[in-house]
Amino acid sequence: MQQNLKPNRPKIITTEIEGLVFNRRMNIAHAIEALLSKEFVLVDDFYSTGLQILEELNFYLKQKFSKKDYNSQREARSVFRELSHKLLLMVSDNRLEVRKSPKIGWLKILYPEISEFFISFPDVQGLNSSWQWFQNGIKLDILPFRLKPYFGTYFPTRFDHLELFENWLKTYNGTKKNAIDIGVGSGVLSFQMLQNGFQNIYGTDSNPNSIIGLTQEVERLKFGNKFNLSCGDLFASLDFATELIVFNPPWLIANHELEEGIDKAIYYEPDLFPRFFEQAKNHLAKDGKIVMIFSNFAKVVGQEVKNPINVELGNFNRFRRVEFFQKKPKPSSKKTRRKDWRQNEKVELWVLSHK
Repeated sequence: MQQNLKPNRPKIITTEIEGLVFNRRMNIAHAIEALLSKEFVLVDDFYSTGLQILEELNFYLKQKFSKKDYNSQREARSVFRELSHKLLLMVSDNRLEVRKSPKIGWLKILYPEISEFFISFPDVQGLNSSWQWFQNGIKLDILPFRLKPYFGTYFPTRFDHLELFENWLKTYNGTKKNAIDIGVGSGVLSFQMLQNGFQNIYGTDSNPNSIIGLTQEVERLKFGNKFNLSCGDLFASLDFATELIVFNPPWLIANHELEEGIDKAIYYEPDLFPRFFEQAKNHLAKDGKIVMIFSNFAKVVGQEVKNPINVELGNFNRFRRVEFFQKKPKPSSKKTRRKDWRQNEKVELWVLSHK
């Protein structure tokens, strides 16, 4: 396992700031006006005051971006993200200074060397949600234990693709000595492989939070002797060929500059798949298999991009398709307010081998 990795963490401000210091006795319109002018607004009394400001800002932007198509809604979320990050809270001695605020353990774990700083309200919300998931664990039907995902690490919130993979694993009759899990994230696919008889998992991820968190997780679950984890791009420093390579890549091509961490678990840059296939050729054993989990979601939301796996198979003489499975995801919860763009989606499982 790699040591001394530094986790990605939300940006903070450690210098003095100029902006509006706001409390609930003031007119909330002043806070909205300041945010729309891209000025900082510091919440100075209760945590709930920040929630009220964000609710009001969201309402204003929904009126401005009234179209319901995917791209318009995405633009609205982008503007909301930019402006809401101007809303700040003060942290002192690893605790939020506003009253009636949640206790968030990540503030001490991620910022041990800094005693006072400002942090955006949405980042605090993200840290708080992550801390609850980490403390309470997440139950997946396909695993016999709860996962405790580290901050900033991808973990699944939909499970149809995991069921596809589980069904395929039960039919796999190849060697089960070693497997490589590219973009290991919170380790779900790796744990699935272990419970289906694989002896050793080599997991890689470019996100240090994934490797830090999963290193702790496999020790907690007493799987430490079955995992070898590396932080790095694609195959990182691995220099051997194996009988199974598993890759659950991002499903949407990036139209923006990617941030480090979880952003790269959702969006991919144009060169990701060509680089993966080029490297996989040298890391796949003679009779080995590549399993890739993908989706047609890009097409569903209007991205004009060819399926990168089909592009590889149609233009290069490296791999052939052995098996292909599709599954229509279960509908989103009725509690979800956002339009269900996934109603026409199909998740896919591709099995490739050398030509």
